[in-house]
Amino acid sequence: MCFDKQDDWGGLWNYSWRTGSDQYGDPIPNSMYRYLWSNGPKECLEFADYSFDEHFGQPIPSFPPREVLYDYILGRVKKGNLKNKIKFNTTVTNVTYSNDSFNLTYRDKKNDTILKETFNYVVVSTGHFSVPFIPEYPGMKSFPGRIMHSHDFRDAEEFRGKNVIVLGSSYSAEDVALQCHKYGAKSVTIGYRHNPMGFKWPKGMKEVYHLDRLEGNKAIFKDGHEQEADAIILCTGYLHHFPFLTEDLKLQTHNRLYPPKLYKGVVWENNHKLMYLGMQDQFHTFNMFDCQAWFARDVIMGKITLPSETEIKNDINKWVSLEEKLENPDQMIDFQTEYTKELHSLSDYPKIDFELIRKHFKEWEHHKVEDIMTYRNKSFSSPVTGSIGPVHHTPWETAMDDSLKTFLNK
Repeated sequence: MCFDKQDDWGGLWNYSWRTGSDQYGDPIPNSMYRYLWSNGPKECLEFADYSFDEHFGQPIPSFPPREVLYDYILGRVKKGNLKNKIKFNTTVTNVTYSNDSFNLTYRDKKNDTILKETFNYVVVSTGHFSVPFIPEYPGMKSFPGRIMHSHDFRDAEEFRGKNVIVLGSSYSAEDVALQCHKYGAKSVTIGYRHNPMGFKWPKGMKEVYHLDRLEGNKAIFKDGHEQEADAIILCTGYLHHFPFLTEDLKLQTHNRLYPPKLYKGVVWENNHKLMYLGMQDQFHTFNMFDCQAWFARDVIMGKITLPSETEIKNDINKWVSLEEKLENPDQMIDFQTEYTKELHSLSDYPKIDFELIRKHFKEWEHHKVEDIMTYRNKSFSSPVTGSIGPVHHTPWETAMDDSLKTFLNK
C-alpha cells in the first residue's frame, strides 16, 4: 500500500478477495469456510478502538469461529469508512526506488490497463501466510491419495472416515489435526520435524517423528512408524513473498518473531521510506498490527523522528539477539508482549491492557497442556472493556455448526 506524505491514516488493511459475499455485500475470502474456529482467545487480538462488546452489543464467548471474527473485522472497516480509502481490483506488479521516491506500476483489473504512479513512501502490508512452503518427500508423486497444504484446508468433513497424515508441529498442524479428529477422521497421525507438540492427544491421534518417504498409500516415518494414509496435509509454513519489489527492497527472512533489518519491526533498515507491517510470527495479532500501523503513520507524518543509522542498527540487533535466545512459549509471549508494549508507547494508539493479554496467552498455553480438547471452552476478560466472555452454549468438541447465527444464539 502506498501513500503520499500528505495522507493521514490510522490503520492498514490488505484483503485478497476470492468468492462469495457476506451480509454487507462484501466478498468473503475462500478461507472463510466451515469448521474453522479461532485457536486463540479473541480477547488477545482485540482492537483497542473497537471492542467485541461494541460490535456485537454484548460479551461473546472467547473462542469464536472464523465467520464471527470476520464479521468483527468488517464491522471496524465499516465504522471507519475505510473501503473508500482502498483501491480494489488492483494488482501491484513492480515497485522500484530512485531519485528519493518510489515508482509503482500496477494493473487496473477492471479496465485491464497498466498504470504508473510515484509515491514518497511504501508500506508493505500483504502479510506472509499466503504463499505455502511445499517440501518434497520421496513417493509424493505416486501417492494415490490427496496431498494438500493447510492453506487450502476448507472442510474437515472431507476427511471423515479417512486416515490423515498431518505434517508440522505448530498451530496450523495442531488445529487442522484436531478439526479432522473432531469431524470423524479414522486416524490422525502428526509428523513433526524437530520437537513434538506433546499434548495429551485423544484416542485416534498420535505424534511420530518426521516423514521419511511414501510407498504407495503408506507413510513411513524416520522412527520406524508406518501408517496407511488417504490424505496428507502439509502444515509446513509459508514463504515471505514480494514479487512486486525489486531485490534491494525485499525483506529476506523465514518466519520468526523479529525479522532482521526492520527497525521496531517496521522500518526497513536500508531505506527508511519503506515499511513492513505484520511480518512477524505472531502471538499478538490485530492489536500488534495496529501498533505497527500507528508507528508507521507517525514516522510518515514526521511525528516520530528516526534516530541515527548506528542507533537503528543497534536497536535491531538488540531485538534479534533477544529473540534468538528464546526457548519456550512463555518466553516467546513475554518477548512479543514487550515488543508490542514498546511500540504502543511510541504512538497514541488507544489504551489497551497488554499485561492482561500476556497473562491470557500464558493461561491459554497451559489450558492446552491440561486438555487439548477443552481449552476452547474457557473464558477470558477483555483488555479493552474488562467484560468476561461467557461460556459458550455448546462445548467445542460437540459444536458442529460454526455459523455466526448459531454461535451467537444463547
